[in-house]
Amino acid sequence: MSTVKVIEVIAQSNESFDAAAQAAVSEAAKTIRDIKQINIKDMNAKVENGKITHYRVTAKISFLLSD
Repeated sequence: MSTVKVIEVIAQSNESFDAAAQAAVSEAAKTIRDIKQINIKDMNAKVENGKITHYRVTAKISFLLSD
């Protein structure tokens, strides 16, 4: 039987929401093994002078716990 843990993270990128989501997974993967899923809970962007400067995602990352 497997047990899955879920953590919530916030990540950002100055490129896109997709890049922000990838940044969340890449950073989590530095210390967490067996990442299985990412669920984007919220997306928002910082705007300066009428242009988007940072894309942010709040994501839930699921991974298997070791036996």
